[in-house]
Amino acid sequence: MIPFSVLDLCPVIEGGNTSQAFRNSLDLAQHAEAWGYKRFWLAEHHSIPGIASAATSVVIAHVGSGTKTIRIGSGGIMLPNHAPLVIAEQFGTLESLFPGRVDLGLGRAPGSDQATSHALRRPPTSGDDFPQEVAELLHWFSPEQAGQRVVSVPGAGLKIPIWILGSSTWGAQFAAVNGFPFAFASHFAPQQMMQALELYRHLFKPSEWLDKPYAMLGINIIAAPTDEEARLLFTSRQQSTLAIRTGRRGLLPPPEASFEARLGPMERAVLEEAMPGTVVGSPASVKDGLEKFITRTGADELIITGQIYDHKLRLRSYEIAAQVRESMKANGRGKSHAA
Repeated sequence: MIPFSVLDLCPVIEGGNTSQAFRNSLDLAQHAEAWGYKRFWLAEHHSIPGIASAATSVVIAHVGSGTKTIRIGSGGIMLPNHAPLVIAEQFGTLESLFPGRVDLGLGRAPGSDQATSHALRRPPTSGDDFPQEVAELLHWFSPEQAGQRVVSVPGAGLKIPIWILGSSTWGAQFAAVNGFPFAFASHFAPQQMMQALELYRHLFKPSEWLDKPYAMLGINIIAAPTDEEARLLFTSRQQSTLAIRTGRRGLLPPPEASFEARLGPMERAVLEEAMPGTVVGSPASVKDGLEKFITRTGADELIITGQIYDHKLRLRSYEIAAQVRESMKANGRGKSHAA
């Protein structure tokens, strides 16, 4: 049975605040560790009121200090927003604090809008330099050489797993030719998922990191005892998605029973676009959806996100997903069929 992991955005709910969001993220990580999840990743986003993980490395340290065995990392760090040396120092620090537990997932998107990118001092074409920035980052992680004037301290000589994140075929090809593990953002952009996976597996070249391709796919799971309750909980995510798509960024709203009934055709189309990377329902429905998703994609690992307003119900959703995984494992289902 393939591993399950967690992607958390430190959601800030209506009526809540960022301090609560950070406490909830640590609580989720501690439960995920007990339930057998492999990784707990946090994502870099900026100027989004409902997402508190902008200072991603700091939040990773917060989670690491309250857990013992689960891998911690970024899903991801938007490398063009930073000097590679700074990221090497930050993740060198994390690896020194939590040896053998740290992953560094890298993306090239801004994680923000154009105005925020400008505030971050990010040039409009900075994503074009991503290959050179990754190469520079790897240089800072290399062992220190005699006479080297600038050294990442800590960072130099530490072998931290590098992942490439993507929501298109570009990231898949870059990960493949450089022999990196690949994480695809199918939880919010599933349109090119199958094409990206095919390219990644076809073009993959073995490296010091991997001898064969390894693909982790993002998936939304909203689980509850019944399909009806899960669909109600899912309306928080639906409201948030529409708000972001229309430039009305806000906090994660509570579920709304009448939400779907008042949607127009265009709004329904926007929400339907993301459904291939989403499973909503009871344990039986979630199991059926996951078996179909894994069989279709041949995923080597799933990284689960679940934007649920009530923290206790969010915990319950992740617990149900973990129980479903154990059930699939016992039945010999959910194995990767990757080429």
